[in-house]
Amino acid sequence: MNNYGFVRVAAATPSLKVADCDYNANEILKLALDAEKNKVSAIVFPELSITGYTCGDLFLQRTLLEGAQQSLRRILDATKECSTIIIVGMPLEVSDKLYNAAVVICGGKILGIVPKTFLPNYNEFYEKRWFSSSAELKDEVVYLCDNYVPIGINLIFETQDFKFSVEICEDLWTPIPPSCIASLNGAEIVFNLSASNETTGKHIYRKSLIAQQSARCIGGYVYAAAGNGESTTDIVFSGSSMIAENGSLLAEAGRFSFDSQMIVADIDVERLKSDRYRNKSFSLSEYKLINELEYQNIWIDREITVEEFSLNRYVSPTPFVPSNDSTLNDRCDEIFSIQVGGLAKRLLHTNSQKAVIGISGGLDSTLALLVLVKTFDKLNIPRENIYGITMPGFGTTGRTYNNAIRLMQALGVTIKEISINEAVIQHFKDIGHDVNTHDITYENSQARERTQILMDYANKVNGLVIGTGDLSELALGWCTYNGDHMSMYAVNTGIPKTLVRTLVVWIANTHMDKASKEILRDVADTPVSPELLPADENGNIVQKTEDTVGPYILHDFFLYYVLRFGFTPAKIYFLAKHSFKAEYTKEEILKWLKVFFRRFFSQQFKRSCLPDGPKVGSVNLSPRGDWRMPSDASSSLWMKELDALE
Repeated sequence: MNNYGFVRVAAATPSLKVADCDYNANEILKLALDAEKNKVSAIVFPELSITGYTCGDLFLQRTLLEGAQQSLRRILDATKECSTIIIVGMPLEVSDKLYNAAVVICGGKILGIVPKTFLPNYNEFYEKRWFSSSAELKDEVVYLCDNYVPIGINLIFETQDFKFSVEICEDLWTPIPPSCIASLNGAEIVFNLSASNETTGKHIYRKSLIAQQSARCIGGYVYAAAGNGESTTDIVFSGSSMIAENGSLLAEAGRFSFDSQMIVADIDVERLKSDRYRNKSFSLSEYKLINELEYQNIWIDREITVEEFSLNRYVSPTPFVPSNDSTLNDRCDEIFSIQVGGLAKRLLHTNSQKAVIGISGGLDSTLALLVLVKTFDKLNIPRENIYGITMPGFGTTGRTYNNAIRLMQALGVTIKEISINEAVIQHFKDIGHDVNTHDITYENSQARERTQILMDYANKVNGLVIGTGDLSELALGWCTYNGDHMSMYAVNTGIPKTLVRTLVVWIANTHMDKASKEILRDVADTPVSPELLPADENGNIVQKTEDTVGPYILHDFFLYYVLRFGFTPAKIYFLAKHSFKAEYTKEEILKWLKVFFRRFFSQQFKRSCLPDGPKVGSVNLSPRGDWRMPSDASSSLWMKELDALE
């Protein structure tokens, strides 16, 4: 049928769930099939539309990368009968580098891949943390979804009706966008996959930029913007999609919609060609293009025997703890020094001569107190300026209480004892809670009362509250939000539980007298517990953390391989079975691995507002420097993989 030079194009903003590739693929397909019904020649989706733009450090997780490719396969399979060209965004690994890429599809086949060139790394953006620029790309062809596919920013796609090119978000905002060169090389329409967020005045500038670029290129410009579903942890996306033709805006999506959106417009390519004929400045001859030598990979097709793999190497069950005694001593000394150095800097910066810390008689508060004492000694501040506050409650046992008092006495800090019982009971009356109902309210009220005491007492003495929570608790979310989760400086935030215990024992053996050494060893042998539930009839701890969330030795193992290498649940399960075969059954390992991933995803909101604290190793969960993950990311891909292991 004669289309009189018009080409129907669409820009879509689908509903999205961060890191849920299956869900996102379904939403993409709905709009793509709708575009097919409306005889759209080409439809473009937002940047990283298969995964979501705001995945943060999940882009470094193997599970997400593999999930994106699986979802791409689903899109290919579902659009085999479609004539509409579909352009989607996804993270793509090529030659050991990760690219923010656009994938061009038609008839169930991948036609080409265009990587992003200019990666924003300023203000709220930090894409270089995960992605490489197309300038680093050496390959011309990649193997994806069982086919060899051309890749590069120099791809011009041609149909019977029009020629087009692709660029991604920030590429448009540069002095010479790639679309300028592509247009001079014949592209008549440019498709842009974007995830530009909203700030005051930015929408007007963006609209002007798109219109001007279409005019500069004497072409069509189709811009698809990320919208509803992207994480709002730090920034907001409005779905501000637009279609422009030679300076004129043809269509614009409504912003801040909670529904999927698609805008459609007919671009007059014949008119664009006519304007280009007349404009003699629209010429490539004045531009000098630099050609560089590029390398080519040769695929070797060889037969590989498929059989159950048996690992022939040692995998330490405690990756955070060195197994060699000599190494252990040096490592513990270094870690302890880092903690002390970090706290010392904070005390000096704030000109603080006093500190307040809650002492429970447990591992974490013990290590934090030891760091405090060492720091005060280093700064020549009297230990009496450390206010160790023990706050017995409904679940405090004689063992932990006595250890707390004895340790503070041995270290020579100022001891304060403030019972929380009456205050919490009054609080229960205020909020109408039955004191005999031992639920989450019963537990968290105690934790928050203790934090309030510490904060207010710090105000009273003009000191800093030193946090005691560790890395493992942060990973599992095993802390009360705005309770023990909060402090003014958290010295243990980079220390996993297995290492906390190791450090306490090491300090006992290397830095303490005989009496103090006995106290510390008993602390190390005490079951880990928040002691928020009443003790049994014999005064023993009832609430044991590891009975609820699982063994910390397993969780630290999981945490190491998730954060350090981004391994899949299946690989972590494989390694754990190998490493813990003498201690845990495979059923136990899988059970606690599921608990780990479930809690790790659901509790990110607590990690997003962590107090400052020193990083001591290669793995950390600071939202400012090491682990940037949206609080509303979906764990479905990881849980589905775990379910398949049963």
